[in-house]
Amino acid sequence: MVATIATTMLNATVSGLNSTNYYEILDEIAKYNVQLNWAERLWAAWYLWMQNDVLATGILSFVMHEVVYFGRSLPWIIIDAIPYFHKYKIQKDKRPTFKEQWDCAMLVLLGHCTVELPQIWLFHPIATYFGMDYGVPFPSLTKMAIQIIIFFIIEDAWHYCFHRALHYGFLYKSIHKLHHTYSAPFGLTAEYASPIEVMLLGFGVVGTPILWVLFTNDLHLFTMYAWIFFRLLQAIDAHSGYDFPWSLRTFIPFWAGADHHDLHHEKFIGNYASSFRWLDKIFDTEAFPEAQKKRREKKMAQMRARKTQ
Repeated sequence: MVATIATTMLNATVSGLNSTNYYEILDEIAKYNVQLNWAERLWAAWYLWMQNDVLATGILSFVMHEVVYFGRSLPWIIIDAIPYFHKYKIQKDKRPTFKEQWDCAMLVLLGHCTVELPQIWLFHPIATYFGMDYGVPFPSLTKMAIQIIIFFIIEDAWHYCFHRALHYGFLYKSIHKLHHTYSAPFGLTAEYASPIEVMLLGFGVVGTPILWVLFTNDLHLFTMYAWIFFRLLQAIDAHSGYDFPWSLRTFIPFWAGADHHDLHHEKFIGNYASSFRWLDKIFDTEAFPEAQKKRREKKMAQMRARKTQ
């Protein structure tokens, strides 16, 4: 299936090289395919060098996920250790200890290797079966941005519905309770969850692009990686426990942010959405004091109305 990732000229160029050296293949691609940018050359050389598309995508996906997840979590670990930033901590008296962060990281890593890795390996054959492209050149930045915004909106709705469901009775005790081990979350806790929850909520992240390509036949693996990258950043930052004056929610009022999700962990109810605030507002599940006050006032008014009847 290597022929699907590049032009006929690109394959012909490399086929006569008979090299097992990735950098030699990269040099040949750069020499005869000047229309490709550096990222596209690296990408094409990887698939041509691997000679196994499922393996190439599996390795690339797993490494990308681990680098982004733990790489983005590291700054929050450092921030927790610097007193200057503590004034921005939402729950100021609940900073994680090093042991808590270490234990959390080890459990998350275990989950990545045992629960997420098989799903990552199955992604390529499933997504390509439905029509996902992984060739070069990459799609335009405009197309990628539009698709990623759509994925954020769809996934937010999925997350809201199933996250809210996981807070009911048996589902909470048997599945979701593990994620609420820490009432004051920190970056690493974004994927600190039971295997069932990881698969259930993770389907919104991975399944949304698969459904998209099923109906549109228009999705590139590079767009998928960009989507996963931004969704991981969002999840980790929402669990960071810090709300800065320069946080994204300051500039985008409907963006959920850390203050939104931190309150969910503190109160154990409300603020169920992942990326945006509008579904909690529409369905009256906001956990902020102002929303709670309005609900109490509304309930009291209804009680008074019944008494006067």
